[in-house]
Amino acid sequence: MIGPLETPPRSRGERSQFDITDYHQQNIKLDNGTTVPVSLVAASDLARAAYCPRQLYYARQSDDRGPPDEVEARRDLAFRYPELRGANDAALESRPIAVEPAEYRGNLDALAADDLWDRLVDPTERDALLTGKDCRGVAHKLLAGDDGADDPTPPTPVFVSGGVPPPEGVWEPQSVRAVALAKALAWERGREVPRGLVEYPAVGVVRPVRLTTRKKARYRELLWTVETLDGPPPRLDDDTKCEPCEYREACGVRTRSLKSLLGL
Repeated sequence: MIGPLETPPRSRGERSQFDITDYHQQNIKLDNGTTVPVSLVAASDLARAAYCPRQLYYARQSDDRGPPDEVEARRDLAFRYPELRGANDAALESRPIAVEPAEYRGNLDALAADDLWDRLVDPTERDALLTGKDCRGVAHKLLAGDDGADDPTPPTPVFVSGGVPPPEGVWEPQSVRAVALAKALAWERGREVPRGLVEYPAVGVVRPVRLTTRKKARYRELLWTVETLDGPPPRLDDDTKCEPCEYREACGVRTRSLKSLLGL
């Protein structure tokens, strides 16, 4: 067992939230018949912008935006739940889980009692590329739903996080990404997709993200932020975000010491 990758999407531990695999460019045809390329915003860029727009700016200059190995290892757990649910302590301790083995098995038992269990362990698709009107992203799992307009169980996109969840809900960058995936899926299928899921296989829990009016407004705000990003935005004054950021030196931010925070 290894420790948790720090709470809100940290730039190293959660860097996979922000990879470039969901970048896409589509073409549109103008009235005169000319076809021009139009770049869709990556859902991962929306997540970065939610964390820190300035971090997104520097990430775009970087050639290395893929997920680190430890995050990929944790994501792999999401496809081994039946095996892990029955594993002993020694077997679980050899896996990159973020809680004690007994708690992990308990979390999976609770998940197995949920109606989502069968679809989570056997998703319709893995690493599904979803293309919406404005945004494109990768759903690590796509849970089954009927294409009929009146189906009470619409398809559900799942973002698999390599980190650990907050005490309640999900971190905002992950929430925004889940909203983006749900909107892209709704655009593809021509039907409402009222929620996405964020899965935390390192602890064995799944959290829903409903497309509320507030969340959709935040999505549109961040979409505008990403589309208009040209040059580094103002620095944040937030040590909790700046301290773990891999672009801290390039950004030029100075994090404060404990003494300065205490006024000593």
